[in-house]
Amino acid sequence: MSGTEGVILAAGFSERAGQFKMTLPIGDKTILEKCIEGMTSVCDRIIVVGGYNYDKIKKIVADIPNVEFCYNKNYEAGMFTSVKRGIREIKAERFFIIPGDQPLVKPETYRKLLSIDADIVIPRFNGKKGHPVLFASHHIPEILAMPDTAILRDFIHSKEATIVDVDDPGVGLDVDSPEDYEKIKVYFQEEML
Repeated sequence: MSGTEGVILAAGFSERAGQFKMTLPIGDKTILEKCIEGMTSVCDRIIVVGGYNYDKIKKIVADIPNVEFCYNKNYEAGMFTSVKRGIREIKAERFFIIPGDQPLVKPETYRKLLSIDADIVIPRFNGKKGHPVLFASHHIPEILAMPDTAILRDFIHSKEATIVDVDDPGVGLDVDSPEDYEKIKVYFQEEML
């Protein structure tokens, strides 16, 4: 296929959202399923990193082809621990990382990022950078050597990243609050159905 894998970060508490984000419906699927669906056509394998409510996440991904679940026992220490847990599973030359609460990234955005030959590729819509971020796998040892309290953004800023403009509001649409969820549902109904 593409020599590319994906890491979906789905271990958080969803505190600001008021309910567990990964299981909220978007159309006839959950937010997590929509996130997986977006990258399925470009990834040989997708690794979903769970922590909080891991049993619910495991149930969602159990029957989806080429999707593997891994558990981050340190999820309470923050998102970077999930980044590190997920990239330990990577075997491909390149990989995407995306938070599991970004369900509406278009498949063509993934393809556009993959068409760029660079170590780190970031999508931008209307002047604002977003997710997924595409990495060359040779960065993994350096990321794993960083402390659990680090932020992936700091690593990216220490490197030369290629920014790609995309026609995809989904790169900036995540579910941090009930209002965000309502916005995403409206966008899905109006633009993606």
